[in-house]
Amino acid sequence: MTEASAVQPSHRGDARICRGCWDQMHVPIPIRGPLALPFRAFGITRSKMNPNICTICERSFRYVKKQSHVAASATILFADIRGFTQLSERIERIRLSEIVSLFQDRCAQAIWAHDGIVNKTMGDGLMAIFNFPIVRTDHAQAAIRAALDIQRLCAEALGRLQLDDLKGQPLGVGVGIHSGDVEIGEFSSFRSDFTAIGGTVNLASRLESQAEAGEILISRDTADQAGDLASGAPTRLLTLKGIDQPVAARVIVNQG
Repeated sequence: MTEASAVQPSHRGDARICRGCWDQMHVPIPIRGPLALPFRAFGITRSKMNPNICTICERSFRYVKKQSHVAASATILFADIRGFTQLSERIERIRLSEIVSLFQDRCAQAIWAHDGIVNKTMGDGLMAIFNFPIVRTDHAQAAIRAALDIQRLCAEALGRLQLDDLKGQPLGVGVGIHSGDVEIGEFSSFRSDFTAIGGTVNLASRLESQAEAGEILISRDTADQAGDLASGAPTRLLTLKGIDQPVAARVIVNQG
């Protein structure tokens, strides 16, 4: 094994060094294997945002980037369970928590497989970032592939549940995706985890709010970078809260 191959991170789900620290600082921080043990003693472990990055990426943004926030190009994905509000009024809390855990786990599996991070979880919804801290020049395509996997994995898992309380309205997942410039960094004085803010994040969230169960709504900016993944997808003109002009979104429907 050459010196270069010894430090280069794996592009599978078992990278031995933090891919975020490697991409952002070109510093090999061990996160798996014997070399990771001394780092764990200092609290440097794998991040919950993505197991291929470490807690330096997650909690020490100012240290990594030498400033509180930076401008970056990224793709933002929001996903949410459709039908969950109605269901929450009819079944026990423990069953609700099981459904949320199933959804979060399947989404994380899909997002991590395409080098995204699960940046925020919000009950029956979540927000993911692609192209930071793991760099992907094809981040729009990566997000769409993750969304397709989310729809497939969640449809399989949710479809196996016995939920008579829904009265014929099956659970499903709606996804919204937008690509553009964001501000990424630490914006709270009492939390050190980083996140992304800006119009790109807001539009992705608005698209997700309009997605029906099984749908992936992507912006024109994302579609322009998506190549064949968005070709042939129909366009839907949307009126979105807080956005003056109608937004033309491509609609990718889960076929499985």
